[in-house]
Amino acid sequence: MIHLSRWRSTPIEVPKQVIAVRSDLDMSVGKTAAQVAHASLSAYKRCLEEKPNWAKRWLAEGQMKIVCQVDGEEEIQKLEDQARERGIPSSKVEDRGLTEVPPGTVTCIGLGPAPYSVIDPLTRSLRLLK
Repeated sequence: MIHLSRWRSTPIEVPKQVIAVRSDLDMSVGKTAAQVAHASLSAYKRCLEEKPNWAKRWLAEGQMKIVCQVDGEEEIQKLEDQARERGIPSSKVEDRGLTEVPPGTVTCIGLGPAPYSVIDPLTRSLRLLK
């Protein structure tokens, strides 16, 4: 069990995860939820490998997630490139194509978890998912 009181971070240090979903795919709510779950878990696993302290703090602090929207795959690629430059773990989701989108379609990207001060400059301009 992880005790939430162990960290007590200031707001700028609190780790969060941002998931950016393509709004141009017109996925159902259920499909979107599944893709966001894939992105969150995959990005967390990558963070656990690359930045274990960030991953542990994120778990201890309540696993804050923000789900945003982007217009298309180009924006996801740009986010991935910028995350790599900033040392933020990330993971793109490519769908298997069994339901609503063709195989290999990039549906979203998970960024972080990372400290607010690290991830916010990259993601603060993104629009929340509607």
